[in-house]
Amino acid sequence: MHQRKKQRGFTIAEITIGVMVFVVVAVIGITMLNPAGQLARGRNSQRNSHINTLMNVVRQNISDNRSGFSCSAGSIPTTTVRMATAGATTTYDIGPCLVPVYLQKMPFDPSASGAHYGGTTDYDSAYYIIRNASSGVITISAPFAEAGKVISITR
Repeated sequence: MHQRKKQRGFTIAEITIGVMVFVVVAVIGITMLNPAGQLARGRNSQRNSHINTLMNVVRQNISDNRSGFSCSAGSIPTTTVRMATAGATTTYDIGPCLVPVYLQKMPFDPSASGAHYGGTTDYDSAYYIIRNASSGVITISAPFAEAGKVISITR
């Protein structure tokens, strides 16, 4: 009697099915994780933290100086301005009024072009501030927020 020898290994069909299952699982995993979206949410969270910190220290300055916000750059403007040292755009040099008394360093947008902190004479927060002329309410915003988010705080 002739005995058949058993062959070991995988067939082409089994390998193809295994690869296809792996690809489907990988695509679903990457889509669910969405690394770009996760990074954008992380930067937005940092922006939100920054503008809350800025608002708190501005309010603390106002509280410490009963006559209002005390700054060598003058009162908080009633038009929207970028918190930065003098530059090409309309800016408000608030840094020396907050650092080092209220902040260790000026926070700046994590991904906006030109945003940096090199000291109170060289910084660009890429965050904006405005004071309502009639009510005195202050708004600080992060216009470079990602994923369609609007990040702003008003007090």
